[in-house]
Amino acid sequence: MDIRPIKTEGDYEAALAEIERLFDASSETPDGDRLEVLMALVEVYEDEHYSLPDPDPVEALNYYMESRGLTRRDLEPYIGTRARVSEVLNRKRPLTLNMIRRLNSELGISAEVLIAPY
Repeated sequence: MDIRPIKTEGDYEAALAEIERLFDASSETPDGDRLEVLMALVEVYEDEHYSLPDPDPVEALNYYMESRGLTRRDLEPYIGTRARVSEVLNRKRPLTLNMIRRLNSELGISAEVLIAPY
């Protein structure tokens, strides 16, 4: 397979097949270099054609808590009382601007994700 831009689904499938064939190639070898270039091309194609939507704010908060071993109680300094945290996570109350600011600045959760409607 010649290395060229991936423009069609067929090009994409061929690149994936070549990546699979080269997957165990050592770096610093021609096959390793070829693998690296193909992976970069596939990543660009996937970003353009298979982008995933951002999660809604509640999904983002749940993922953040699960991935860091946090509990609802750990969100209280950023959202408010235990009842307020429960209302937000049960989608009964939206996040306020102040909550979003605190979650973004203190926990590093993307403000763009937190302001999305849900």
